[in-house]
Amino acid sequence: MKIAVLKEAAAGERRVSATPETVKKFVGLGAEVSVEAGAGADASIADQAYADAGATVGARTATLKDADIVLGVQGPDPANLAGAKPGAWIVAGLNPFGERARVDAYASAGFEALAMEFMPRITRAQSMDILSSQSNLSGYKAVLDAAAEYGRAFPMMMTAAGTVSAAKVFVMGVGVAGLQAIATARRLGAQVSATDVRAATKEQILSLGAKPIFVEAMKGIEGEGTGGYATEMSDEYKAAQAELVSSHIAKQDIVITTALIPGRPAPRLISDAQIATMKPGSVIVDLAVEAGGNVEGAVAGEIVTIHGVKIVGHRNVPSRLAADSSALFARNLFNFLSAFWDKEQGKPVLDEEIGNAIRLTQGGKVVNERLLG
Repeated sequence: MKIAVLKEAAAGERRVSATPETVKKFVGLGAEVSVEAGAGADASIADQAYADAGATVGARTATLKDADIVLGVQGPDPANLAGAKPGAWIVAGLNPFGERARVDAYASAGFEALAMEFMPRITRAQSMDILSSQSNLSGYKAVLDAAAEYGRAFPMMMTAAGTVSAAKVFVMGVGVAGLQAIATARRLGAQVSATDVRAATKEQILSLGAKPIFVEAMKGIEGEGTGGYATEMSDEYKAAQAELVSSHIAKQDIVITTALIPGRPAPRLISDAQIATMKPGSVIVDLAVEAGGNVEGAVAGEIVTIHGVKIVGHRNVPSRLAADSSALFARNLFNFLSAFWDKEQGKPVLDEEIGNAIRLTQGGKVVNERLLG
């Protein structure tokens, strides 16, 4: 059983799908691991570290030759996988909705594509969930990016020259990224508030010492949406939420938006008119910018200024913390493959619950129900 670890080809991608730690564990399972030279360079991992862990390090062609499993952070180009065995598994974040043509190409090439972002949010799969591990770091980094652009202090400071007021931070969307953003802003001494359409998140917000901002006049989602995500709300709820947010956002120094709906454009949370009510020098960080953005006027890959407010739209935020995000991503992949490792067969054998959830292609066809509906 040969596992190939490729150097990421996507522009700006600094992460890597395996670390010396996980390579050593794969070797311990009996696998042969081959790593493309330079794969970990942007994540501060030297080729020698992989070699010391038991991997073979070499050119891409040698890395892919006879590979049974190909690991990636982002899905590799099917045209650049020559040498991998017929039916080889492609295990990575594959962006199935956004890169449908690539999924079809995996099917045509005879690969079995396994999309890690389709991992079901069930208890036994928590350690395999790349969305959670990477979102956690995104929420943390969003606060640091906001602090860098804000140009003022976060905590209240009482000095002989007078008092510096604490920054007011408002987090919109209290998933994994939002919760980490709240916790990080609190650690930096900001005055933090947060909102979400899921009523169940109110207790989580309070537990982190932040103030929940919720529409009280009508019901939101009592629990979770499908797979733990929020879903679309009624027009009445959206209008009530917009009114509440408008009055609150005008008083904030920093706003961080994190709302995503799988397979659909990110919901619009902040309008141009709402931006205009904010104080000059305020900062908005849009973590959903690559999915269309929560903020009107946000531009993917850029920091723009609208009405005197900086709107931060960094792409691929986890990659901005490449060493840590790679370590977590690599562990997610190892936890997944090792959980299904059959010692007798010397390879992983998936069960139906998780296998059917993440398998996109098999036998030359696209087989995932979420892509066929």
